[in-house]
Amino acid sequence: MKRGKAFGLLLGLGLTLGGQASAQDASSEAAVDGSVSDADVARQPRADAGPSEAGTDALPIGEDAGRIWASCVEHVPEGATRPKLTNTFPTRGLAGHALTLEIQLEHGLGETVLPNGFRIQADSDAARALSSAGFELPNPNGGSRPTLTRHEERDKATTNVRVHFLSLPAKPGRHELTLPPIPIAVSRASGEVLTLCTTPHTIIVDEPIANEPEAAPLGNPEPRPQREVWTLARDLTYGGLIGVVVAALALWFILWWQRRPKPPIPPPPPRPPWEVALESLHRLRGLQPHDDAERGEHVDQVSDIVRIYLGARFGFDGIESTTSETLRALEKIQPPLLVFDDIRQLLFDSDLVKFARWSPTNEQCDQLLDMAEKIVKATMPASMPPSSAATSEDSKSSKQEGET
Repeated sequence: MKRGKAFGLLLGLGLTLGGQASAQDASSEAAVDGSVSDADVARQPRADAGPSEAGTDALPIGEDAGRIWASCVEHVPEGATRPKLTNTFPTRGLAGHALTLEIQLEHGLGETVLPNGFRIQADSDAARALSSAGFELPNPNGGSRPTLTRHEERDKATTNVRVHFLSLPAKPGRHELTLPPIPIAVSRASGEVLTLCTTPHTIIVDEPIANEPEAAPLGNPEPRPQREVWTLARDLTYGGLIGVVVAALALWFILWWQRRPKPPIPPPPPRPPWEVALESLHRLRGLQPHDDAERGEHVDQVSDIVRIYLGARFGFDGIESTTSETLRALEKIQPPLLVFDDIRQLLFDSDLVKFARWSPTNEQCDQLLDMAEKIVKATMPASMPPSSAATSEDSKSSKQEGET
């Protein structure tokens, strides 16, 4: 009897201890798995919805300035006034969806929040702490980059910062995740940088399809349009525009060059006076006078030809000068003219015809014409141009023809 009672007592004690050990193993397994049942969540003394709010300005400066977490190391220089920091985070969310951490800082007017932007290096302790806690930062190029707004008052400034996180639990189901503290840099007017840390936030994360009895996979979203630079078309377009501009400028320049005022064509150089005189005498030789009036006009033309030639040859107005003025001008020429007497004789004879009404014969007219040609040939330069020589030869041949 006594042995049976003792055996029964020992058996009951073993079952009790075994049940407690099984409960402890199950509890530790649930903690390692990270999942929370609906009953456990119902027993938690926490609000079911709405963001959690916490402020880190309640602690004194000395107690709060040296807090250290794996994701953030807070640093406030000695003697600096710690800005008032308030941050809120949702208490419930969906896995794979964005969760927004809203931060509000009240600081001095000379201080700047996040002077270099919000950056967390991929291989830093803060990034590893976020990843191990089940959170990731979205790609800033996807339109979910952190935003910052600043409002200034008379003696202070308020900066609101919104940082988005993705909840990515390692396993499906409901999970209780804790967002670790996030570093917020504040630059002072003196150049010193303060580092403030947000408070940890606990959130219940459900699956997006937890309330759908027969969840079907959703298709991929519509592809975003991709635009690539067509370098060939761009280069051809730019080249064509440049070519049109260059062609227009070239056409304008050509038209302007063609329409520009052109200088007048210079007149041909004047013919030598002896060449003109010999040509005129040659032409006059072909005209034979028939009466006294024609012979008087013939002598007058010979005199004019000689006067014009002498004036052009020796630099005075021969046609407007009198016989005396012409002879005085010719007397000044050095060396003296060999045909000076012939010139004087011709001028005197022409004055007799013009003023004394002397009527010469045809023979006397020819003698005056020969004397004029002799005067021109004797006073012309030594090197006579070919044209002048040809004119003189023509004169000789015409004279011979007239005599025959």
